[in-house]
Amino acid sequence: MVTAMDSSHSLASERSSIESTYELTKYLEYQLKEIKDVYLTYLGPPFNEKDFSPPAATRLELWHGLENQARLAQNQKAYSVLLAAVRELARSTLCPSLKTSLLHFCTGLDGLLGSISALMTTLGYTLPPSSSGRTASTKVEGFWILRELQSWLWRSAKDFNRLKKRLRG
Repeated sequence: MVTAMDSSHSLASERSSIESTYELTKYLEYQLKEIKDVYLTYLGPPFNEKDFSPPAATRLELWHGLENQARLAQNQKAYSVLLAAVRELARSTLCPSLKTSLLHFCTGLDGLLGSISALMTTLGYTLPPSSSGRTASTKVEGFWILRELQSWLWRSAKDFNRLKKRLRG
């Protein structure tokens, strides 16, 4: 009887952890859209032009083939690098309101990293080694950092939604 209760408590904890991580990801996705628009205006042409769309390099077929643990580890590594890069963007930005928005966003990213770590621990997965992020030094790199971050947030929301469905069944 005790193990059945422990098992249901563990499942409830996993569901709660996944749900809160999913909600934080969706919030950051929304917040990034606003920051990205301001940042692209700050960068100026060609980044703020409506038809500017460089090619993306996401290999979704490889991503879909990963197991949950590998996918979560990749999320953890990516956000670790991207957090360092967004902090550097904030540090190098001359516009005070954009700097404030970027730093606030960093707080959310830091929370997302903590949520992913907690989720991995709850699921019994080993945390990946922490990685040191590269810093952005040009407008092009700043653009790509935000573009990559947008892609990761979209991908993560799908991952957490998939985990939620797995636990329902």
